[in-house]
Amino acid sequence: MSFTSIRTIPSPEEIISMTPLDEHLKKVKAERDKEIKEIFSGKSNKLVVIIGPCSADDEDSVCDYVNRLAKVNEKVKDKLFIVPRIYTNKPRTTGEGYKGMLHQPDPEKSPNMLEGLISIRKMFIRAIKETHLTPADEMLYPSNHPYCDDLLTYVAVGARSVENQQHRLTASGVDVPVGMKNPTSGDLSVMFNSITAAHCKHDFLYRSNEVKTSGNPYAHAIMRGSVNKRGINIPNYHYEDLMRVLEMYKQHDFPNPAVIVDANHSNSNKQFAEQTRIIQEILHSREYNPELKQLVKGVMIESYIEEGCQKIDEHIYGKSITDPCLGWDATERLLYYMAERV
Repeated sequence: MSFTSIRTIPSPEEIISMTPLDEHLKKVKAERDKEIKEIFSGKSNKLVVIIGPCSADDEDSVCDYVNRLAKVNEKVKDKLFIVPRIYTNKPRTTGEGYKGMLHQPDPEKSPNMLEGLISIRKMFIRAIKETHLTPADEMLYPSNHPYCDDLLTYVAVGARSVENQQHRLTASGVDVPVGMKNPTSGDLSVMFNSITAAHCKHDFLYRSNEVKTSGNPYAHAIMRGSVNKRGINIPNYHYEDLMRVLEMYKQHDFPNPAVIVDANHSNSNKQFAEQTRIIQEILHSREYNPELKQLVKGVMIESYIEEGCQKIDEHIYGKSITDPCLGWDATERLLYYMAERV
């Protein structure tokens, strides 16, 4: 074995007891969870908007951003269900670069996962306390999910993780909607296999325990575009792409068929400003076809205070240190536009 033990990390129960969510905020979380499930089950016609930085790297700027979302939310909450995207884990294709607050609570300091776990919970709790908006995060590491699952209203499984069995099994035990992204290859059958697995009951080994899950009836598809063998980004948000997913859903007997469209990544060819145009097209497709309006439950948008991105050592407040994002002014306009069209 070439592993070297650094420190023993407390259990999820211990970490949660160190950084608990107040009782009145637990009620806020329960109400938010109920509302998003009503959207995915078709009881509500609101549009889910999962929006925020590519990666959350600084508590103050992230909470500043979420407070701005909360002010807009007060004006659009009858049409939109805003879920702040507070992504604390960052998948890296080559393994290099900033991997998220779990590894590095401060991007310029050495990794310390215990500090990272505590920093993540404190940031989530602060955002919830200040805004009553409960967040979304990506489940990059299934075994770490219990450290924060009491704080999240939405969970995503990424394009590089969707084929992984442990992600699928863990998603089956999550109590909120879990979105399964299509893999980078674009193979939608892989995504549907993942959705099927998440709907099923499972008995498996998880964090040194044998566990049993009841299945997640809200597991669903996230369309994020793909990359072909030549490295070219191929979008899958167009009307024909959504119709194809609709037909694939009809071949399955899922209780709550749903699609979330990721407006960035391969769908935008990583051109962040294109997200506005892409959202406009998605809303048009929903208006044009009533079946798509029922199926497409929401969108994902990468947005922050300052547009674009920066290098880690530039220290520009509210600007992404990973993928480029929409700036706040464009974000605010887009949210109001969406509310008018839903």
